[in-house]
Amino acid sequence: MKRISTIFLQLIIVALGIVTLALMLWEPHLEGRNAQASAFEIYFNDPFLAYAYAASILYFVALYNAFKALTYVRQNKTFSPATMKALRTIKYCAISLAGCIVAPVAYLFIARPGDDIAGGVAIGLFLIFFSVVIATVAAILQRKLQHAADLTPSAT
Repeated sequence: MKRISTIFLQLIIVALGIVTLALMLWEPHLEGRNAQASAFEIYFNDPFLAYAYAASILYFVALYNAFKALTYVRQNKTFSPATMKALRTIKYCAISLAGCIVAPVAYLFIARPGDDIAGGVAIGLFLIFFSVVIATVAAILQRKLQHAADLTPSAT
């Protein structure tokens, strides 16, 4: 892969991380129940928000590992064990993130049967689908790279 392509993809990953972090910090101020709340009340009295921030750690770990994997590709270490480990970490983070999203969606179904939960469930299902797609892509990439690494003769 060309050097400029990997640098471009790394810039996109960094931009994704910055935009996600900014939205996570800005969005709670827009909620109707938080409109008149102080910063302490918004960030420390909402267990759902704390859960969302804790689960987002998996997302940022996956982004960091994607950045690392592209660094290895740029250094012509595409078939190295470090690249395989980064892809494996991305796969596990995506699967875990999907699991972390299933819990609140299930809570909405169980604890709030009469409420209008369509929006929250739709967003949750979209994020679960997106996480499963990322995990699948990472697993396929890992398998393909491992197969290619097994076919190439070692340099020893």
